[in-house]
Amino acid sequence: MIKGDRPQPPSSQPHRTEVERRNVKQGEVLLNLWTGILSKYRTTLHHFPTVGAQGIAPSNAEEAHPVFPMDKFLLDTWFPVEQQRIVMTELLRRVGLTRIRADYFLQLWVYLLVKQNQEKTPALKSPLLQLKLLTEPMICTHREAANLFYGEKDQGSDRAAGLMLDKLTALGLIRKSFDGNTTRIEILPIPELLSAPQAHPSIAAVKPDAFDPRCDAIPVAHLLATNYNWMNRNLHATPHRIAKLLRSWNQQYPTGMRVLRRIDNQNPVGFYLLYPVASDSEANFFQDPNRGLHFSSENEIDPFIMAQAGDQNCLAVYIRSWVIDAPYIQPYQAHFLQDAQQVLHQMKQDFPKLCDLYSMIMHPTYEALAASLGFQKMRNAPSSIYWMYLALDRFLALSLQLLP
Repeated sequence: MIKGDRPQPPSSQPHRTEVERRNVKQGEVLLNLWTGILSKYRTTLHHFPTVGAQGIAPSNAEEAHPVFPMDKFLLDTWFPVEQQRIVMTELLRRVGLTRIRADYFLQLWVYLLVKQNQEKTPALKSPLLQLKLLTEPMICTHREAANLFYGEKDQGSDRAAGLMLDKLTALGLIRKSFDGNTTRIEILPIPELLSAPQAHPSIAAVKPDAFDPRCDAIPVAHLLATNYNWMNRNLHATPHRIAKLLRSWNQQYPTGMRVLRRIDNQNPVGFYLLYPVASDSEANFFQDPNRGLHFSSENEIDPFIMAQAGDQNCLAVYIRSWVIDAPYIQPYQAHFLQDAQQVLHQMKQDFPKLCDLYSMIMHPTYEALAASLGFQKMRNAPSSIYWMYLALDRFLALSLQLLP
């Protein structure tokens, strides 16, 4: 051996003694114990402030707000199971709202309502007498939502909870806003679940107006894109694609394209498209309604050919789009429908034999509206979207002044 060299350890360790094995076993037990404790209190640890260059600060912007504790057991305490069943029955009547989404929405509503009430009345006692709208948007981080939705389940994460909140927003159940620091959530009015009329903030005055392809295409495209966001097939329903289609259709027949325009800033807050259908395309109304989702289709060929003014064989109008921004639905929906009646009278001059009115119900917000106007489901469809029909003369004869 060269002087200064140290003997190398053997390539394999000798067998452990009984004392060593016992120590290792005790170490494993302690490790498992601490792992369980950390898992049980992970929420508290996530919200523990960390020391940074600026002193004590939360680890990210949303964590600045403590989590209000709520789990399924507390939900049942604050809102009895019997009342939950009644609400769930009403929610499940809405297009696109699955049982799991409805359950998450109900949990979120009760959670935020209790959170708001306890901030004002710390001694608040359960249960809630009824569901009410929030008086103001409430802070709710994605971690709060994840704890609420998934609890101690293995599946679920902050990101999954954020995606579920986006889905509930697209379904017209909540409005979510983020100011750069916190996420705030507002519960939108659901008339069938509210026992008394709720106060609405003042909104700008609007008027029906012609669609302007130069100024309206982009904002209207964003309005329409929300109609597709609640479906999993929304990847191709981009505002860019929608804007291109709107401008193309406007070049062919602008009469049937109208907006609900704010008077103060001229921005559109509503839009409809009455699309005259060539006779060769009418068979599509008796086939899979997915063929009508051209905004979100990968197919560049539109299955519905637009009829040209003067076409004596055109019998059908397809309500290809109908959307009103949520705050304007109740005060201006009837006014917008009356405008549609007037436009259809004009269209009858271009297409003398018009007699059929078709619509596709693909968003829950407008399901009740179509039924109240007299539209009938054409067939029992397993899909969440389906065709509805109303004779044009029946629609034109409706008195819409008293429409709720």
